[in-house]
Amino acid sequence: MDSNKKLGLIGKNISYSFSKKFFEDKFQKLMLKNYSYDIFDLNDIQEAEKLFANPELLGFNVTIPYKEKIINYLDGLSDEAEKIGAVNCVLIRDGKKTGYNTDAFGFEKTLLLHKKAHHDKALILGNGGAAKAVKYVLDQLGIPSITISRKSEITFDTLNKETVQDHKIIIQCTPVGTFPNVEDCLEFPFDGLSAEHLIIDLIYNPNYTQFIIKAAEKGAKTVNGYYMLEQQAEKAWEIWNFQKK
Repeated sequence: MDSNKKLGLIGKNISYSFSKKFFEDKFQKLMLKNYSYDIFDLNDIQEAEKLFANPELLGFNVTIPYKEKIINYLDGLSDEAEKIGAVNCVLIRDGKKTGYNTDAFGFEKTLLLHKKAHHDKALILGNGGAAKAVKYVLDQLGIPSITISRKSEITFDTLNKETVQDHKIIIQCTPVGTFPNVEDCLEFPFDGLSAEHLIIDLIYNPNYTQFIIKAAEKGAKTVNGYYMLEQQAEKAWEIWNFQKK
């Protein structure tokens, strides 16, 4: 009999989880009876220490607000996680905890699926862990980007229509508008959008955020975060099971 293999998701106030259902469906499809996927809702990142003591823990995903804080608890980082400065997937092997960033993989797959030649400059809305992964991918692809946040050179209050017109890719990386707060929407000059714009909102619940609805009204091409989520989860599965020793 194989030993039990535990996986899970570390986060705070996780009221719903795509990951749990995704991986439980996968275990069922692959008939893996000894795998389980749990939600670890931590009030403080220090509580992660207790989790690591479990010898059956094979790895876990990391979500808001711990993608950066988890790094101090790890023994090593993959190249991309080190460059990004955020981790959303951890592999535990022989007692060693290694952090990866599969958000970058998922976002790149999403972007390349929808990007056209005129999508040559980007605005990144937000500066958390997901935004860092997005910036890393844009840099790798040679697409210049500007990050908009409360503390950046251009803030949400000072972002103008002209800057929006000039940047044909907009990636919404903040949690504003996520379930259950589905009526919330970022302050944004939607008038700067056109049919030439590609809008990627990393939120997947709801399917259509207020941000996507308002962008679509201006004729922009809109994409939510579902495909990215699926792709980053597949990549995590690969890391947990097929990462070379």
